[in-house]
Amino acid sequence: MDLDAPFFAEHKSFMKKIFFLFSLLLCSLHLVAATPKDNSVKARQEFEKVYNMVFGPQGSMLRYDVNIIGIYKTHGTIWYKGKKQCFSDERVNTWNDGVTAYMVFKKKKTVEIHDANSDKKDKYSGKFKFTLDDFRYSMKNDGDDIIFTLKQQKGAKGTVKEVRAQVDAKTYTPKSLKLKVAFFWVKIKISNFRSGSVPDAQFVFPADRYKEGYKYVDHRNE
Repeated sequence: MDLDAPFFAEHKSFMKKIFFLFSLLLCSLHLVAATPKDNSVKARQEFEKVYNMVFGPQGSMLRYDVNIIGIYKTHGTIWYKGKKQCFSDERVNTWNDGVTAYMVFKKKKTVEIHDANSDKKDKYSGKFKFTLDDFRYSMKNDGDDIIFTLKQQKGAKGTVKEVRAQVDAKTYTPKSLKLKVAFFWVKIKISNFRSGSVPDAQFVFPADRYKEGYKYVDHRNE
């Protein structure tokens, strides 16, 4: 095809404009198609920063106020460090060193011993299971905060269907968390958050403190 023929020569400028607009349209379609995926990847990367601040090897501490559809409410302080966990509220103190979990029920003066990963530790622990790969991620700014929304993907095996996390936009300090399990929402208000400088000794059960007057029940290997 002779592009220098009279017809093409006469309309070369017009054709260049059409070609430019066509190229621009393709680029625009590419951007529109890529944006949701790119946003999801970016949102996950940013959410993982928050997640690692809480559950990373440096450890963390926070105060929590939990409300499960008004049926169950509690508040207390919790420490995390990888798979280790320690918390205290008005009814129970718990130490989990990653191998063994000790639950001290204050009113009953009973110490229950469980395998660290057992769902039998309490009636709620097995209801809140998820991994980071379970979800599609999105994020948006809301004033001085960022709202992360995690929606469960098809094929996910976790019990948490959706997560909404509110964090400080500058420091990524978590402020609140909402978890959807089945048809109900669990609301968690977070305060006094601190990441880092949590010693391993925090997760060691202080047996000497619970010798006299306490009954021990061992549920390991059940």
